[in-house]
Amino acid sequence: MSEVKNILLAGVGGQGIILASKILSEGLIQAGYDVKMSEVHGMAQRGGSVTTQVRFGEKVYSPIIGKGQADILVSFETMETGKWLEFLKPEGRVVVNEFEIPSAPILACDANYPQGVIEALKEKASHVTVFKAGELAESIGNIRTANVIIVGALVKAMGLTDINWEEVIKNTVKEKFVEINLKALQLGMDQVK
Repeated sequence: MSEVKNILLAGVGGQGIILASKILSEGLIQAGYDVKMSEVHGMAQRGGSVTTQVRFGEKVYSPIIGKGQADILVSFETMETGKWLEFLKPEGRVVVNEFEIPSAPILACDANYPQGVIEALKEKASHVTVFKAGELAESIGNIRTANVIIVGALVKAMGLTDINWEEVIKNTVKEKFVEINLKALQLGMDQVK
């Protein structure tokens, strides 16, 4: 692949976005791609925005994705999707974890959580996959696997299923969590048609 592919992951601190990006990057490196990753922790410890950008291809010179350049926007929190939509290519895909985490202004009653985000996304993007990773994670017994479920959906949406993700999971998570994270990865893949 000579063309560079761009993935933007967005969410809120504490959702496991950094680990998800590391799993993704590790898999891409093992598959032989040149990979660059950048991360921004905007007040992450207080529930603020967190984004990571992963770029991969034959040769990647910069870790930064410009506006209108993301092949896929992966959102771990519904409202965050709208904040980063301008980075998506016109033909790009969106994968959304339908989950709401109220920001500080919303909690202080200075703002309301935006309504109709999913509907607006479907009007602006041609390929939108929406699911509830938290509920899926609870169904397999560990809410903390929601981020790996989202990685699974991303892997399937990007057509990266030929990478040995089992090996990647074994190399990136603690041994006692390997089995449940493999289930989570497959569950995420199953969400993308």
